[in-house]
Amino acid sequence: MIELYTAATPNGHKVSIALEELGLEYRVHPLDFNKKEQKAPDYLKINPNGRIPAIIDRDAGDFAVFESGAILLYLAEKTGQLLPADVQGRSQVIQWLMFQMGGVGPMQGQANVFFRYFDEKIPSAIARYQNETRRLYEVLDSRLQRVDFLAGDYSIADIATYPWVRVHEWAGVSVDGLTGLQAWMQRMAERPAVQRGLAVPERAKESEKLVQTAQSMLTR
Repeated sequence: MIELYTAATPNGHKVSIALEELGLEYRVHPLDFNKKEQKAPDYLKINPNGRIPAIIDRDAGDFAVFESGAILLYLAEKTGQLLPADVQGRSQVIQWLMFQMGGVGPMQGQANVFFRYFDEKIPSAIARYQNETRRLYEVLDSRLQRVDFLAGDYSIADIATYPWVRVHEWAGVSVDGLTGLQAWMQRMAERPAVQRGLAVPERAKESEKLVQTAQSMLTR
């Protein structure tokens, strides 16, 4: 049994999608940002950074994992799925996973904040993060013009990236003209496990998802 501590943000959805794709049994513990439940002492014992998501693997001696990318790697290695066993194939997946963790997530997260929530509107900051997010999308598009999925076969790299790209409008970033990226987004949206993962946690309404997307800021 996997205990999943999460909220309806792109980073939270990465893990719920992965759990659905892998067919693992899990129990959801939604955290309320408005109540700062992610900063509660008991939760900080699981994730000392006080962000979501985090998991506890009850079948592995209550082993805790935090940081969404680390969780995806852990689950893939635990099950032997969504991550190739050969060195080069594994490296391809990890490269695109790190691209999301170090690029798409932080840049789009900042675009969310400055475009939607920062009290003072700073046009140069908004443009800087929107433009950089669009540039990263263009890198994805260039790759996806040649392959169906980021590392060739469907993997945790796609699972990490899609929850961010799907909410591009909330950051004020267009995907116009990025036909490879758009086709990939459609392929991802049609996967039943992706649809189920995006519905976790169940209590979240669409408006709450958008607010929490911005609140997630630089969490990766």
